[in-house]
Amino acid sequence: MASFSVVSNVSATNAQANLNTTNIGLQQALTRLSSGYRINRSGDDAAGLVVANTYRSQQAVLNQGVRNAGDGLSTLQIKDGALNNISTLLDRLSTLATESASSSSSVDRDVLNKEFQDVLGEIDREANVAGLTSDQGFSVFVSNDGTNGVIGGTIGGVSTTSLGINASTIANAADAATAVSDVATAVTKLGTAQATVGTLENRLQFATSLAQSQIVNTSAAESRIRDANIAEESANLTRYSVLTQSGLAALAQANSQSSAVLTLLR
Repeated sequence: MASFSVVSNVSATNAQANLNTTNIGLQQALTRLSSGYRINRSGDDAAGLVVANTYRSQQAVLNQGVRNAGDGLSTLQIKDGALNNISTLLDRLSTLATESASSSSSVDRDVLNKEFQDVLGEIDREANVAGLTSDQGFSVFVSNDGTNGVIGGTIGGVSTTSLGINASTIANAADAATAVSDVATAVTKLGTAQATVGTLENRLQFATSLAQSQIVNTSAAESRIRDANIAEESANLTRYSVLTQSGLAALAQANSQSSAVLTLLR
């Protein structure tokens, strides 16, 4: 048998409970649509948030790694330019030494030797400008892997001392002949330094390409967890909006039923 009461309006209480649930869903849909994120607080998806934050941290490391690689490439290109210039200067030394080494030559060896020494001085100057006066370590952190994240090597020095030609002279034919051999050895040493720089440049370019690919894939992985599905949330917004309106109407109807009981007292 139906019971009529003005003390406990069960229908109204039930309608209020449903409205509270609907309001939570409505606020969540509005929050997700306005922020673009499915996870806006830890309670939305605690486990997913941990994974998403891990992906975001990896992206930060990779982005900085790409910038590090770019800075490293710039440094290597400066050194590479200096090495190319020094290679040209060594070619000039070879020419001068070969000219002076001919005993039947009628050239002025003092003039040749003066230019020879000037070229040696220019080699030292350029090696100093490029930071290549002696063997130099080079390393760049480009990966999110703390164990294997470093690309590095040792670039050989290309000063006249490092190349073994600092004491060379072509003041006479015998010394010039020795200088020809010494400069040839220096060219080989310079080539080793150039090869190291070239290898490091290539490795950094490959590492940058890999890091950029990882950034894209990691960002996509984070997006699948953190970002809101706008189509789904739009549907939720419509659903909860309709439920809110119908819930309010039901609550009003439940309240009016209690008022109707009073007619029995008339």
